[in-house]
Amino acid sequence: MSDKLLKVGIVGCGGIANQKHMPSLRFIKEVEMVAFCDIIEERAVTAAKEFGTPTAKVYTDYKELLKDETIDAIHVLTPNKSHSFITVDALNAGKHVLCEKPMAKTYADALKMVEAAKKSGKLLSIGYQSRYRSDSQYLKKAVERGDLGDIYYARAHAIRRRAVPTWGVFLNEEEQGGGPLIDIGTHALDLTLWLMDNYKPKSVVGNVYKKLNSNGTCGNMFGDWDPAEFTVEDSAFGFITMENGATIYLEAAWALNTLDIDEAKTSLSGTKAGADMRDGLRINFDDFNHLVVTKPDLTIGAVAFFEGTNNEPQVIEQRIFYDAVLYGKPLTVLPEQAIVVTQLLEAIYTSAKTGQPVTF
Repeated sequence: MSDKLLKVGIVGCGGIANQKHMPSLRFIKEVEMVAFCDIIEERAVTAAKEFGTPTAKVYTDYKELLKDETIDAIHVLTPNKSHSFITVDALNAGKHVLCEKPMAKTYADALKMVEAAKKSGKLLSIGYQSRYRSDSQYLKKAVERGDLGDIYYARAHAIRRRAVPTWGVFLNEEEQGGGPLIDIGTHALDLTLWLMDNYKPKSVVGNVYKKLNSNGTCGNMFGDWDPAEFTVEDSAFGFITMENGATIYLEAAWALNTLDIDEAKTSLSGTKAGADMRDGLRINFDDFNHLVVTKPDLTIGAVAFFEGTNNEPQVIEQRIFYDAVLYGKPLTVLPEQAIVVTQLLEAIYTSAKTGQPVTF
């Protein structure tokens, strides 16, 4: 397929489509956006005019879009509730799929996606673009070289002081499955598991809180919210034990009275060294009976994925996905990895609801 111009369909023309996927796809010369679908037709029309080919089609029913046999790949950019069934239908229709994070609301839904990908033989990847940052890539290489040794403790950070998203359906539990845990905690957890290369959980204990929801006028970055509409948690915390004995502490909040703010970052502790992303990437260890901290300059000689193109993480995500489709190159985010993230997030919610640990 290396000489073919791929035809791409966009399902869901809201914020993540306009802020991330459609602008990034412009940098991929082998693709063209030929179809746009949204339940609000005006959004699909606007997207088609700005990002589509002159003959791009507009739909309000994704199933009609999937009937177009000329479309090679679909981007699923809808609320979390519909990720699974749209992805499964697209794979069954013979389309490759890049689905925005999180993979699904539940583990059962995510499993349907994995099974559909295997059955169809089509590619499926999930939008965890934090893996493509220069600090993430540098640390991954250091871990693979053995610099940290055996990583037995990690912290996944997704903490905002006051940054509750007040648009779309972010505050709607039925549509999203939860609040900051499933929204931004998912990035931090994916990054942590990937860097540890550890996808075998043993047990989970979790707590979620709705402590600040009732105060809609508290200096929120994105403006005031209606407390009656804020039905999801404002913060969540989970303690994960892996089969090999490693532990992961996950913290996620849209609103929390703290100055310890970090998002889509991780801290790792190994037998040889530790690393964190709190003030740039820092690697700590002992040497000649002294404690040492190194901080690589990632602005010089940073990891370059592709020559002569935009190397922003969201663009690299598109490039890697379509290199896999066109040239058979490996995916970075595998569905078998992303499903474990969903499994653990669901377990934290379940543990919080029941007051009991969840074991696997």
